[in-house]
Amino acid sequence: MAKAKRVTKNLEGVDRAKFYSIEEAVKLVKARANAKFDETIEVAMNLGVDPRHADQMVRGVCNLPNGSGRKVRVAVFAKGPKADEAKKAGADVVGAEDLFEIVNKGTIDFDRCIATPDMMGLVGRLGKVLGPRNLMPNPKVGTVTMDVTGAVKAAKGGAVEFRVEKAGIVQAGVGKASFSEDQIAGNLRAFLDAVNKAKPAGAKGTYVKKVSVSSTMGPGLKIDLSALAAPTA
Repeated sequence: MAKAKRVTKNLEGVDRAKFYSIEEAVKLVKARANAKFDETIEVAMNLGVDPRHADQMVRGVCNLPNGSGRKVRVAVFAKGPKADEAKKAGADVVGAEDLFEIVNKGTIDFDRCIATPDMMGLVGRLGKVLGPRNLMPNPKVGTVTMDVTGAVKAAKGGAVEFRVEKAGIVQAGVGKASFSEDQIAGNLRAFLDAVNKAKPAGAKGTYVKKVSVSSTMGPGLKIDLSALAAPTA
């Protein structure tokens, strides 16, 4: 009953049919994030692509300018000096064959996985474990790299990976309800711009069809697409 009352109250002053500017939407969403925990501010984008076709896959990474507000545990597959570098950069789990055995048994105590190129022969064998969780390192999103320090710091500092789902949807958290409106709006704009720039060559017709923003427990609000910047080269 209490939940139903909260849902009803959160819908007050919200027009579900209206298309809001980013600033208006953020203000309303933040004001209605009244759960007993710090809700995540989430964005969902409906794209005009069919990811079953390789030339319509949308994938990338966005460095949120104001951080994600989320504590990210990072694992790094590396050996020797690069393993030491990863530890110094703040990686939570570092290893090679030993880490392979742990992950292969199904123990995944991390949110982001990074690997040096020489480790991909080993890490590639974990595809069935890491793949379904979107944790497989990939050079396209900067998680297969010799710049271990940069990759770890980016992951810890608010780098958000995105990948289109089967229905053409891209979803991500772009901050916390405790952030200021300007911080949330800045992160949201950065994410939308990153997805725009990731427009694949095979995309035809309207690329961004619909965008909505919400908090974990709050209502979703539609964003006026005219407020979005056009894709840049």
